[in-house]
Amino acid sequence: MRILRVHCSPRGARSESYRLADRLVGLLRQRYPDARLIDRGLGTSAIAHVDEGYADALGGHAEPSMDAGTMVHSERLIQELEDADCLVIATPMHNYTVPSALKAWLDHIVRIHRSFAPGPTGKVGTLADRPVYVAIASGSRFDGERTRQPDFLTPYLTAILNTVGLYDIHYFAVQGTALGADALARARQAAEEKLAAFFSLPAAAGLHQAGKRFSHSSTSGSPR
Repeated sequence: MRILRVHCSPRGARSESYRLADRLVGLLRQRYPDARLIDRGLGTSAIAHVDEGYADALGGHAEPSMDAGTMVHSERLIQELEDADCLVIATPMHNYTVPSALKAWLDHIVRIHRSFAPGPTGKVGTLADRPVYVAIASGSRFDGERTRQPDFLTPYLTAILNTVGLYDIHYFAVQGTALGADALARARQAAEEKLAAFFSLPAAAGLHQAGKRFSHSSTSGSPR
């Protein structure tokens, strides 16, 4: 099994989203001890935005070149995703939505005639579906009774991943990281309880103990 982890915080491994994603990866490795982890760090080493040659090729104004420019990078990133059995995305919420580093990655993998095709009723994804686990960290709360800000991240990410054929999406979040130490501790605990419930483990038993095999039920469009 190959796990592709895409992490997007400029704080790297010190970030709450990375920490939560690390728990997810640990649970997956508990189920699949031979799993191989491929790390794609975007927050501390940003990828190039699409260039003129890429735009011309996608707009039908030039033949696509796989020898130079960001089209080469796009192909490499799509192949990396295709080779993965599951995708783990670790991302902060920036200004209610995805950070620019994650947006740049998405711009590379969402490519017409490669990861999606035009259809009579809209875009049709051409990638094989696989589980996607999204670990979100937000300074304030975007879901639940004490919501303090809008959430454009989860609906956008769901729509854009659906575009390329990924529908088996599961959201987990640490919300309110900027609301003080006590609030952060409660948010971490709530996230771990949701992880434990998802992976069919009693919350008190800890996240790294073996449990019964989980099923990948789709949760597209609703944060968990």
